Amino acid sequence: MQSSISAVEVLIFNTTKLFFSPKHPLSKRYSMRATARENLIISTLCLMPCALVSLPAQANTENSAIPVTSTATPAAVATPAISTPAVAPATPTVIPSAAPAPEIVVTRPATEIANLIASKQHLYLTQSDFSRRVQDLDALYQTSGYQPIWLSNDSRQTQNAAEVIKLLDDAPNNGLNAADYDTQLLRQKLSDLKPPLDMQSKDIALYDTAISVSLLRYVHNLHYGRINPRNLNLNIQQRTEKTLDLPALIKTSLAENKLAQLPSLVEPTLPQYQKLKQALIAYRAPEKAKPLKMDVKSPIRQGDPLPQSAELQQYLSAFGDLPTDKIDNTATTYTATMVEGVKKFQQRHGIKANGIINKSTAAAFNTPVAKFERITQIELAMERLRWLPEIKEGPAIIVNIPAFQLTAFDDINQDSPSTTMRVVVGKAAKNQTPVLTADMRFVDFQPYWNVPFKIAKDEILPKLMENPDYLSGQNMEVVARSGKKLGEYGDFSEQIRQGSLRIRQRPGKGNALGKVKFIFPNDSDVYLHDTPSVSLFSRSRRDLSHGCVRVAHPQELAEFVLKEQGGWDVDAIKKAMQGKNQRVVLKNTIPVMFLYSTAFFDEHNNLTFYADIYHRDAELLEALKKHEDLSDKVLFEPKEVPPTHTPAVEPIEADATHAESIVAANTKQVLPAIQPVTRTEEKSVSIPKTESTLSP
Repeated sequence: MQSSISAVEVLIFNTTKLFFSPKHPLSKRYSMRATARENLIISTLCLMPCALVSLPAQANTENSAIPVTSTATPAAVATPAISTPAVAPATPTVIPSAAPAPEIVVTRPATEIANLIASKQHLYLTQSDFSRRVQDLDALYQTSGYQPIWLSNDSRQTQNAAEVIKLLDDAPNNGLNAADYDTQLLRQKLSDLKPPLDMQSKDIALYDTAISVSLLRYVHNLHYGRINPRNLNLNIQQRTEKTLDLPALIKTSLAENKLAQLPSLVEPTLPQYQKLKQALIAYRAPEKAKPLKMDVKSPIRQGDPLPQSAELQQYLSAFGDLPTDKIDNTATTYTATMVEGVKKFQQRHGIKANGIINKSTAAAFNTPVAKFERITQIELAMERLRWLPEIKEGPAIIVNIPAFQLTAFDDINQDSPSTTMRVVVGKAAKNQTPVLTADMRFVDFQPYWNVPFKIAKDEILPKLMENPDYLSGQNMEVVARSGKKLGEYGDFSEQIRQGSLRIRQRPGKGNALGKVKFIFPNDSDVYLHDTPSVSLFSRSRRDLSHGCVRVAHPQELAEFVLKEQGGWDVDAIKKAMQGKNQRVVLKNTIPVMFLYSTAFFDEHNNLTFYADIYHRDAELLEALKKHEDLSDKVLFEPKEVPPTHTPAVEPIEADATHAESIVAANTKQVLPAIQPVTRTEEKSVSIPKTESTLSP
């Protein structure tokens, strides 16, 4: 018997070489333990006559890589661990000649699908290379034994595939482009498939995998976005781990006959995103596609004749600026009700909200929203929100740069913000505020301002050369890198220009950071802070800073940030804002997001459009034209473990014995109430090449 086993083992080895390439991508699925192999060989001895008869026919099969099995499930896609068959003890009995031969089934679709996955190319698709989705595609077909998922000869036949195409057709209502998912080609190919389907046809494998790749791309884009924000030099925190199993979601939705629910399972859950999605659907509605054509020769004010009164009211109502029950079709003049609707329209479109219909307002009426601008703004806003890491719950602070507005939420999932205020952002020409996400960790009261190298060199030095008393008048001083204070007077210009000395502004009246600074460490060295220049908040356009964000109501923001800190009520905050320099370490960090969205729902739940002050919409549009599948490798990075204590800092005061100390509420560490030379600030001074370091 042992010699027979050895002989059969050689036969099986040579037969395997005939049917399978040594580099076959699924070859590892055929490995088995020695005991299982021996039992299989014993069984094979009993069936040797049948196997030898069938071998020549198999050798002539069209595709030599097609596995042969005794069931309808191919060996290439069966469970890798082959179960040991129940075999009776070997006996010298004679093999019955009448034993029936098992049916040999060629499982072509499974092999075609496996080979196609291994190739990472698909001839049906415009973007033929799907190498960045191949892992998910393989996982999707593993669960079906590499059999077709969307096509069958049962009662549903092509119905599942048709439902996927319907889902992809709805891509525009989710802010995506249906053409990216080859919907027209998939629809045409599906119409070419006539029942009963030839499930052994290569076309079946091609079509089924094409549907799968397109669907995987769609749900991936819905969840992660189409662009890696790092490619646009945006400092968005990356996700720390992959928490969404797209193949599993697809299979579950298919099994439960709920494919239509897939978008809601993968898209961002932020209320802002959901509102934008509904607004996009509304803006695509046919009744909103037509602009209101108004030719205004002179401004129209309340009470003036208005021949287009009915048209104006219908237009305002279509966009939610005028309640339907307020429409008066008998009106022939510009009524007070219409004025209020126009004010709301003006506010949403970044026009002075005075209710007067002038040329700029008429031009906004005339904009064909369905063609480009407004719908595009909403789509870009949705894309940017997909980039954000998931924040399940808890407080958050959002600054929308083109809106010049800060909103703070006690819980990121709440519909309306807890706190809102105006802000001043970086100048559009040369000091743009960066888009970023970071975690707020510290609050500094009565902060020092360590003047960034570029500002010291380009702005302060020329003034100092003209006026030797300039530093004294600005409550500034020169300090060495060692921290030694050198005073306000002396010929320090060359050392400051070289970066060996630096300038800082003491706390107090006129300090550029005001009375409080909110710190969330980030690569751009920007932060939120108070300002003595309060008059700037009354301007409609407020891109006036060196890049940091000035807040209109610093005490209110401090109350929000320290709400759960303990020991920081309103009186304590007021006292700290009038006291000495001190730092508070937050018990729990607070996510901070600097967003750039020219379409945004404001605190009154109104969809508002803003001017593209930094021209970033055009930049993103251009990037989207050339986008490719995103690799999961660029979307995730390990989570950084924050330090359990405040990093050691270099005191900048030579004599700090008078400094007040505070104890952080979440640690026993005592923090000196002095302004440290932080790593980022030191970098901006000692390395002249970092001229892009931003300042208040």
